[in-house]
Order: sequence, then structure tokens, then C-alpha cells
Amino acid sequence: MSNQSNTKIRPSHRIYSVTKNGDDKSTWTEIGAAWPHKDGSGFNLKFTARPLEGAEMILRVAKAKDAEAA
Repeated sequence: MSNQSNTKIRPSHRIYSVTKNGDDKSTWTEIGAAWPHKDGSGFNLKFTARPLEGAEMILRVAKAKDAEAA
């Protein structure tokens, strides 16, 4: 890949697997992180787990607290 991320740089986004429960609540599980390409046209994604079947995958901007944990 020509736009490989430098994993020493903190990720800009976190990836979550979101499953809906029967009582209108959702369970969010962090499953990875994303780094923007240098040209700004895409992201490199690194998954640490797989989403459950039927779960939505959500990409959210990493908060300062989340970014420190990376």
C-alpha cells in the first residue's frame, strides 16, 4: 500500500461494533482504529477483533482520552 499509516502516530478514529438489544439499548464494542491517508482521500483500518454477525460498524473521531490509550 502506498498510503500505509505510521502506527506510531495516534489514530484519528476508533472503530466500533454496535449491536442492538431488545430493550432499545445498544452495546458498543471497540474493535479497531483508523488513520487518515496522507492525501486525505481515505483511511487505513486496523482491526483488533471482528464484529458480531448483524452488527453495525461505526467509525467515530477519537477523543483525546481515547487517543492516549492507543
